[in-house]
Amino acid sequence: MPRPSRNLDQRLLQSGRRLYPRLGCAGLTVRAVADDAGVAPGMFHYHFESKEAFLRQVLQQFYDEVYERLSERVLAPGEPLARLRGALQLIAAVLAEHGGTIRRVLADADAGEPVALAFMRANVPRHLGLLMGLLDEAEHTGAVAAQPPWRRMSFLMGGVLAPVLVASRLRPQGPAALPLAAELAAQVLSPEALEARIDMALHALTRAPSTEELAHG
Repeated sequence: MPRPSRNLDQRLLQSGRRLYPRLGCAGLTVRAVADDAGVAPGMFHYHFESKEAFLRQVLQQFYDEVYERLSERVLAPGEPLARLRGALQLIAAVLAEHGGTIRRVLADADAGEPVALAFMRANVPRHLGLLMGLLDEAEHTGAVAAQPPWRRMSFLMGGVLAPVLVASRLRPQGPAALPLAAELAAQVLSPEALEARIDMALHALTRAPSTEELAHG
């Protein structure tokens, strides 16, 4: 008996990626994925041993694509701060485009969903490790001032990237949009706003903390 087309598994995975931000781990059913992909539910079970295995592959496929792009920017030749700028630009673009997926993973992990928890444990250290390694390199070359690694990492995450994840949730959408949504989009999500935050963050990282600041750090 001929094996069904290998393209079916990719169609199912693409459907999973479309549906996951709205349905999450608990709400994503085999029937919903099969219907969205336009295939019989039996084909889902043919290609994936369980819904959990399918969800793991959906999330990992998404993450690995992003991680590959991030690695290229972080490990490319050039000055550390230029590569850091490129990495922050990429992460911000991913957050803006795929904020629904990322917020859903965080919510699922907070709810104790095993697939989301395992995904977070396996992958969060990977991209944080890339960025922290780049910051260490920048420190060693004198491009940024010496700071505790997690202090400067949390500063970058909170000052440059977190606003994108929050503001992308408030994008203007019809007459019911929040009054400040358009203003937030312009001042937080626009390329100009992102570059301004990156400029401020990189400038702050180059400044050596004062003795008083270190005493309270």
